[in-house]
Amino acid sequence: MEGKIIDSNKFVLRQTVRCYDVDASMRLRATAFMDYAQEMAYLAAEAMNFGYEQMIKEGKAWVLSRLHFIFEDTPRWGEQIELNTWHKGPSGPFYIRDFTVTDPETGKIRVRGTSSWVIMDVVARRMVRSAEAMELVDPVTQRSEQAIEENAQRVAIPRGVEPIKAGTHTVGYSDIDLQQHTNNARYVLWAMNCIDTNTIKEHPFKELTVNFNHETRANDVVDLLVHQDGLTIYVEGVCGGNQVFCLKVDLYD
Repeated sequence: MEGKIIDSNKFVLRQTVRCYDVDASMRLRATAFMDYAQEMAYLAAEAMNFGYEQMIKEGKAWVLSRLHFIFEDTPRWGEQIELNTWHKGPSGPFYIRDFTVTDPETGKIRVRGTSSWVIMDVVARRMVRSAEAMELVDPVTQRSEQAIEENAQRVAIPRGVEPIKAGTHTVGYSDIDLQQHTNNARYVLWAMNCIDTNTIKEHPFKELTVNFNHETRANDVVDLLVHQDGLTIYVEGVCGGNQVFCLKVDLYD
């Protein structure tokens, strides 16, 4: 991926939707969009001098905590798209980064999203205090534009229901990222594989919200629990008594 900063701190990249990033209906998979978004976030932060290389020298790293995406007009195989990202600065314990996918000819927004990140001390394995975090990210790099006005929310399986165990996943080689734990996009992939393929074919993704609550590493075994309420589906990952992630998907009618 190559991109550039334009128009006051917005990182922009154009590309074609590739065959291996779409599902059987030729629509961009949610997991592929997550891959795009994560790479864009790293590239944009690097370009503004608070990316992986700069942070790791300080013993720190960005960790994705929550995200919320709305698929208004999901791109399809072979279409040209423009990916945009910018950060909105701190909000409580989080730093907020927004995304859009637009039609490069018309400017029409096809996907919009927001994500919440924390800065982690990689040795102590703890969140960095707000005051210390603000020293690492220059406020001049933030932008006030809103892709989604409200920050990504907490997700939980509704009370009083008993989710169904859809299976387990043992964390393996292809799941591990450069920080030596499971890449967040892999949790979404596991969750998507718990949903009936015909359901997704007939009812495309409308919204996806996910919380990443606990890290996992190679050889950890994660139980996958599912609860479906009409066109709203929850998937929870549990490992060693800890909720690893919780995801909510809303499908189009």
